[in-house]
Amino acid sequence: MNRFAFACLMGVALAIALAFRLAAPDLRPMHHDEANQAVKFGTLLETGEYQYDREDHHGPTLYYLTLPAAWARGQSTLASLDEQTLRVVPAVFGSALILLLPLLAGGLGRGAIAAGALLSALSPALTYYSRFYIQETLLVFFTIGFLIALGRYAQRPAMATACWAGVCAGLAYATKETSVIVVPAAAAAALVAHRFSRAPGGSAGVRVAHLAAGTAAALAVAFVFYSSFFRHPSGLLESVRAFSTYINRGVAAGSHIQPWDYYLRLLSFSSSGGLVWTEGLILALALVGVVVAVRRSSAGFWPTYVALYSVITAVAFSLVPYKTPWNLLPFYIGFVLLAGLGAAALVGSARSRVARGLAVAVLLAAAWHLGVQDWRANFRYQADPRNPYVYAQTSPDFPRLARRIADLAGVHPDRNRMLVKVMAGPYEQWPLPWYLRRMTRVGYWSRAAEAGRLDDVPVIIASQENADAVNAVVGDTHVSEFYGLRPDVLLTVYIDRTLWSHFLK
Repeated sequence: MNRFAFACLMGVALAIALAFRLAAPDLRPMHHDEANQAVKFGTLLETGEYQYDREDHHGPTLYYLTLPAAWARGQSTLASLDEQTLRVVPAVFGSALILLLPLLAGGLGRGAIAAGALLSALSPALTYYSRFYIQETLLVFFTIGFLIALGRYAQRPAMATACWAGVCAGLAYATKETSVIVVPAAAAAALVAHRFSRAPGGSAGVRVAHLAAGTAAALAVAFVFYSSFFRHPSGLLESVRAFSTYINRGVAAGSHIQPWDYYLRLLSFSSSGGLVWTEGLILALALVGVVVAVRRSSAGFWPTYVALYSVITAVAFSLVPYKTPWNLLPFYIGFVLLAGLGAAALVGSARSRVARGLAVAVLLAAAWHLGVQDWRANFRYQADPRNPYVYAQTSPDFPRLARRIADLAGVHPDRNRMLVKVMAGPYEQWPLPWYLRRMTRVGYWSRAAEAGRLDDVPVIIASQENADAVNAVVGDTHVSEFYGLRPDVLLTVYIDRTLWSHFLK
């Protein structure tokens, strides 16, 4: 493939990625994890203050990298933020991932990278979580940057490349704790692949110096972010202490515990309510890519390296009992690269121009099917439980609750200072703090008994566990309404009858 054709195909892939990731960012209600991140970012935006929380949040890069998006749109408070500002950040990083892939063209081939770029642009999984205000897409971007830098260093050791790898590793670690899986996996893959290639290694003394420089770069970058740009120097140590928290979560019993093959089943085939989903095209092509890598292992560093990274990370994430669907992204991007390699190998193995054209046509038709699923997953069934990528998703009914409270505040004398009391467990409270961010007097309690007097409160929101206690207190002084929070999770809204009557007028 010549350079012009390669550039055109990469441009097409980037355009598709941007279109799928940036369109209608507010179409899906905010997931409770997104809302949690958004409120954390709101504190940074309003006060300039950030402190790492090893219990309930991940690394800080997402928050700091959202600041330019908020500033560009003239937003300086949590109340002024919207889904577009927040979700544009992972969407941009998810699309910019394609811009990194040409750096692999020399090792995997232009055809493989062009095919891989197109598949990454169309993948429902990669697209869906690029539209989520969570850390995963940034982690994938920095991981691929590290993978490329480390591979280049393995082939030609140099101080600059070692530092590049260190910076990417530091950014990955400052993004999410699961980087402690992907970074060592890439390092192990590079070591093994290097043994089967003819790449020079450099002297031991040079390698030690390079390792020291790369490690120093990684620690420096991680320290800058975790210390909140030197305001809280203990932040980096806190991130290390967080390992025990996440190890316990990874093995403890809970609703997120899944069997070892959870990710493969999620990607290969899903059928619910008449809807069928599969990214089997990518998995099948990736298997071909693995075969190609094995055949080239004696002379080809990059195919072996990418294959080993993908397999090691897939096995590692699969062995951890705690699983959420977005955790598949760090290894799935490796599968996508292998799928590009497999697609290029299939086309290249055709012995005639007609056979080659037929192979391309079949692959394009399969890619079109992938694109149809991508559209369905993100623009038609974006919050539907039948969508396999939907996980504990906020119900489309829930924003209606927020609009109801805003309408009630519009007729209340206190307007946005109208008192709202929320009685629900932590799991049922989110994403209320995001949707009620413009209300200045909202209180949160786990139990109704802790919330004080209720009969004179204009609006009360209660989980089903608290509904009986609230009913016993307010009696007929309030009108009740029901709103879906998540599948099988309801919230009851109690509205003062006087306020309700005034609203009806």
